[in-house]
Amino acid sequence: MGKILLFRKKRLTALACALAAALIFYVVNYPYAATAAATNRQLPIYCVQRDQKMVAISFDAAWGNEDTQELIDIMDRYDITATFFVVGSWVDKYPESVKALSDAGHEVMNHSNSHAHMSQLSTQEIVADLNACNDKIEAVTGVRPTLVRPPYGEYDDHVINAVRSMGMEPIQWDVDSLDWKNLSASEITQRVVNKVQPGSIVLFHNAALHTPEALPGIIEALLQEGYTFVPISQIILPGECGTDYTIDHTGRQCPC
Repeated sequence: MGKILLFRKKRLTALACALAAALIFYVVNYPYAATAAATNRQLPIYCVQRDQKMVAISFDAAWGNEDTQELIDIMDRYDITATFFVVGSWVDKYPESVKALSDAGHEVMNHSNSHAHMSQLSTQEIVADLNACNDKIEAVTGVRPTLVRPPYGEYDDHVINAVRSMGMEPIQWDVDSLDWKNLSASEITQRVVNKVQPGSIVLFHNAALHTPEALPGIIEALLQEGYTFVPISQIILPGECGTDYTIDHTGRQCPC
């Protein structure tokens, strides 16, 4: 009986080794197919495949507005525009700041109505939440948002599908300033400048402690490197996902 069990154990071990070898051969020889199979999920846009040195800077606004005008003034000094993702409750509290952003030429986009964890909501609840925020922004700016940044950077397939079912595009980032951690201005500057690539989307936060101090140095360094600053709607590729462009496993938007 012991010999039989030992024989079966050896057969199972040999079979497992054979399967592992076959898997390794498949991954080595067909890496793209293996990656696609492993990451067959819905993704937002993290960055964009661009040959030109283009970069988009963005700010999430969910709490205070004490530095909003200072950020507007800094970017006006360099004649650049950015994208602000605002929460509906922030619009309720600071409609004058929302109008000031729009009047200065910045994009005002959707960061949800109540900063909820969207993956915990149903599709209907997500749509209702985003429409509520869209309505508030449109009432102040006259422009209905087309881009969404899910709160906390959290999403799953049903969140992304719900956003795209509304004709909106979900946006993440590939360069995180980590300004919310109260890094020093020099740390923020070094982190952003070192990580930016053509087609990057940079994440900042409105009301972060050292962002206004860091922003001029970041802008000047990237301008010296030949970068052009554009809002996110101008850096992303137009069209429909899967038809006009694809999003690879890293979240990079690429032309079809």
